[in-house]
Amino acid sequence: MKEVGIDSASSLHTSESVGEAPVLRPVAVRPKCSSNVQSTPEIEKKYVHGVYDAIAPHFSSTRFAKWPKVSAFLSSLFPGSLILDAGCGNGKYLGLNPDCFFIGCDISAALINICTDRGHEVLVADAVNLPYRTGYGDATISIAVLHHLSNSSPTGSEKGYAEQQEYFVPWHLPYHRAEVSGASAVALASGLAKKDDKKGSVVYNRYYHVFSEGELERLVSDMDNAILVDRFYDKSNWCIILEKTS
Repeated sequence: MKEVGIDSASSLHTSESVGEAPVLRPVAVRPKCSSNVQSTPEIEKKYVHGVYDAIAPHFSSTRFAKWPKVSAFLSSLFPGSLILDAGCGNGKYLGLNPDCFFIGCDISAALINICTDRGHEVLVADAVNLPYRTGYGDATISIAVLHHLSNSSPTGSEKGYAEQQEYFVPWHLPYHRAEVSGASAVALASGLAKKDDKKGSVVYNRYYHVFSEGELERLVSDMDNAILVDRFYDKSNWCIILEKTS
């Protein structure tokens, strides 16, 4: 099995922000590492899961361009391969290779509903606690997912501000889109979002761990059942391709 894991680079770009580049705001305290749905850190529940459920329709409307290297990876797989997409979002990669079968999952039920409306095979599931049996599938992708998982290594403040890696990145949801699901009213009442009348938007903060060069490789260096096939920097993201050996 081959797997391509893609995560955020040391600089975040602005396709997720409306109108201008986002302001990166450091996160003061790094939470515990993710393990499963029951023990998901509160920072992820609030600033990842809650945010994507609230902004799903608008977020989906901005997610249509496919990364060339991800497309090339999927197109290189043998006909008949079963491909799993962990953190599939709005499903833009599902079905990219018409000769393969795709199953997508995402923690956001709102995004999964969008995938269902598009006719994809999907389910709601946590990317760090997948419901599949061992060895299921022929290939896996996980695109722009890992940077939303909190990390248990030393905090940026202990290493110095220059190495700060935990940030909140704002998403500006225009007022005319904010009441599509009614979620914004709930988010404003709970403090998850705030109004920016000057920009005419409801602002949500999304949690990011900004990966540094070589960090992904270090994360997988102790794996004894996979080898690193390739590493590259693409679309402002650090990327690795792993091949399962046993």
